[in-house]
Amino acid sequence: VRVAAMEQGDVIISGGGLVGLTLALALDQAGLKSFVVEAMDPTQSLAKGFDGRASAISSSSWRMLEALGVADDLRDHTAPIRRIEVRDGVQRDCLDFTIGADDEPLGHMLENSILRSALHDHAARAKNVRLFMPNRAVKTERDDVSVRVTLDDGTKLVAPLLLAAEGRKSATREAAGLNTAHWDYNHTAIISAFDHAIPHDNIAHEIFYPAGPFALLPLPPGTRSALVWTVAAKDAAGVLAMSEAAFHGEVKKRAGGLLGEISSIAPRSSYPLNFHHAAHVTATRLALIGDSAHGMHPIAGQGLNLGFRDVAAMAEVLIDGARLGLDLGDQQLLKRYEAWRSVDSLSVMAATDGLNRLFGIPGKTARSVRRFGLGLVQRTSPLKTFFMNEARGTSGDLPRLLQGMPV
Repeated sequence: VRVAAMEQGDVIISGGGLVGLTLALALDQAGLKSFVVEAMDPTQSLAKGFDGRASAISSSSWRMLEALGVADDLRDHTAPIRRIEVRDGVQRDCLDFTIGADDEPLGHMLENSILRSALHDHAARAKNVRLFMPNRAVKTERDDVSVRVTLDDGTKLVAPLLLAAEGRKSATREAAGLNTAHWDYNHTAIISAFDHAIPHDNIAHEIFYPAGPFALLPLPPGTRSALVWTVAAKDAAGVLAMSEAAFHGEVKKRAGGLLGEISSIAPRSSYPLNFHHAAHVTATRLALIGDSAHGMHPIAGQGLNLGFRDVAAMAEVLIDGARLGLDLGDQQLLKRYEAWRSVDSLSVMAATDGLNRLFGIPGKTARSVRRFGLGLVQRTSPLKTFFMNEARGTSGDLPRLLQGMPV
């Protein structure tokens, strides 16, 4: 008779994506043992090749990656964002956020696949991280004593706390009855990337159209950019089905000639845009992090960074608790995490949602108001500084990791 293996750890992380792996590495530095359970086969998730998906890593998130020792593997594959230009449609005038020659970048653009591979490599080597990939949880039990998870191969995992980093459609969140406020934008994001004739000079472009924002984001070396183009849901299939020439023509027209001639370097893909925010992100021996807790419009590129802020806060709460000899599933620790993150995440998401709705209002009057507002920010230094700090992720009560300090 085969006896199922029993593994005892400090936390069980359900979800081995960017957020889950980063949290495991943060806890590893303090000697806390994590089990990371991920259903997707690593041979698929770590497949070589650029799929067009890239992320703007804020300066504070980059500091955390430096503190975790991951940034050195990424540095040669990033494009620092040194200027952001915001336009209401194709117009010459823009609101620009420009840093000084010696200033910290506004962010770092990076292909998701490169970040995922680096995090996985570090986690696979980490002393206190166990990866269960590909594995599924077939039974999860939470009570006042512990969390017990049985995997599809019979392995049993036991820990004081379960952390759900499963993404927007979190089964753990649903099973726990943690309700979300949610709505669909009835829009779809079209994702791709291009080579282009005119160097991007480390400038990110955000161009707002009534149908949604159109973002061009710099990638290394200097003539490659990622595209995030928001279209009405009813138009998405048509955009995906366009010929290469037609697609390039539409992108060039909406880009207003900013990048010159273009050629595709990544396939087109898409995902529906929606908003969701969990009213509560903790329950008995359970906490939600990343997209399991909140999902938002990509208009400001803050989705992954919001997840990294969750990681930094959760790591600090648990490591401080462990040093005090507390049960890591203690409700007081979880309440500290929830209180720390609830205001910040909701304020960022509300601002993003409001910005999307503001620029989606059609008509000349609305356009005039928007352009007046952009001009006002352009002329007001304190406002520009505020928005630049928001882009960097350096405002608010920052956990130590986001300051580049060890926990």
